[in-house]
Amino acid sequence: MSYLVDGNNVMGQRVGWHRDKTGARRRLLTELARLARAAGVSIEVVFDGAPEEHFPDGSKFMGVGVFYAERGSNADERIKSLVEASRERRTVKVVTSDRELAAYVRQCGAQVVRSGEFRRRLDDAQDVAAAGVEPEARGGVAASELGEWMSYFGVAPEDDEEPPAEVKRPPLKPRKKKKR
Repeated sequence: MSYLVDGNNVMGQRVGWHRDKTGARRRLLTELARLARAAGVSIEVVFDGAPEEHFPDGSKFMGVGVFYAERGSNADERIKSLVEASRERRTVKVVTSDRELAAYVRQCGAQVVRSGEFRRRLDDAQDVAAAGVEPEARGGVAASELGEWMSYFGVAPEDDEEPPAEVKRPPLKPRKKKKR
């Protein structure tokens, strides 16, 4: 099962989200990643507006696919095209409060979850994390996220490993000059 989330619809479930759109997007991405990990599901989100510098269209944030509306279009149209391109439409749950979009994706064979209902599920997942189940509640990074964070900051996995024993060499000693 996978979720395709209308990001602005879910962000709109919080009062004042529009005051800090970038912050609201990042908070939602973090919540989606937590839910994806906890529930073992695939999640993709589509936002209206221009792509973020650090999360370009088609990128992943902690396992969550990030997409944006095409220029001159909106997230609903992008969601429609993603559903149409899906090979497993019956296993896709589209999260939206838009009636027209919901009707369209149902005709395509996808399921629909209302944004408010999904927001409550995200809040429940956050409550579980705050209870100490997730390492993030302590300010740490889960081992399963380490590779993604290293990639985000441009660190290759091999940069974090000790070199093999045969590669470690003692420092070179200066050579004595030969007399001629």
